[in-house]
Amino acid sequence: MSEGTVVSVTQDAAAQTGPRVAMVLAAGMGKRMRPLTATTPKPLISVAGRALIDRAFDKLAAARVETCVVNVHYLADLVDVHVRRRPGPPQAVVSDERAELLDTGGGIARALPLLGEAPFYLLNSDSTWIEGVTPNLEHLARAWDDSRMDAMLLLSEYAYSVGYDGRGDFLMDPQGRLTRRPERAVVPFAYAGAAILHPRLFADAPAGAFSLNRLFDVAIERGTLYGVQMEGLWLHVGTPEAIEAAERAIRDSAA
Repeated sequence: MSEGTVVSVTQDAAAQTGPRVAMVLAAGMGKRMRPLTATTPKPLISVAGRALIDRAFDKLAAARVETCVVNVHYLADLVDVHVRRRPGPPQAVVSDERAELLDTGGGIARALPLLGEAPFYLLNSDSTWIEGVTPNLEHLARAWDDSRMDAMLLLSEYAYSVGYDGRGDFLMDPQGRLTRRPERAVVPFAYAGAAILHPRLFADAPAGAFSLNRLFDVAIERGTLYGVQMEGLWLHVGTPEAIEAAERAIRDSAA
């Protein structure tokens, strides 16, 4: 499937079965992964013998996703060729950011005509996880409520993560609504790089490059940003050192 193909999925179908469309963010410069990213884009970095972006596509395939939009900028040709050669599903559609890197929010806004009008999965290419009993994209789909939510984030307790060294990102109330971590505080939940987003989240999005966090803050004000706690172990593969730790965790999980 080529760039410019518009995906048509009804909102009712997405609500009943989980999204059939997804986007994987793959346009970043990979600065923290240097020197590995001098010649290899971060989405194509191998972890335990499999490229990060292939791990994302594998999870989407297991969730019965049919189409995946992938944005490209840094070493774009390598990512473009890699995803177009993958056997589907999901079938890859490329959103071209070669001329301008648009950051996370701007990249999704640029791709909206390719994503359609229904809720869609979003995955960061540098986040993966070892599944628990229930696949985590299924957790997201089961928790999604189109009438109340603009975004549903997959969250990890950072104690159950590999490669993450932050203080957490969100507090979550008993209904699953999220608020930001207070300054200087430590909170239980970190964003694990996967979500379901509704296109209406981008209704008043600015033009050009901007962070998705900007729209998360808007959703917090509206009370429409929700989260669900993941099962299993989150692998945040953002640095060369994190690759070794992720591979060790994968080996241990298979033992």
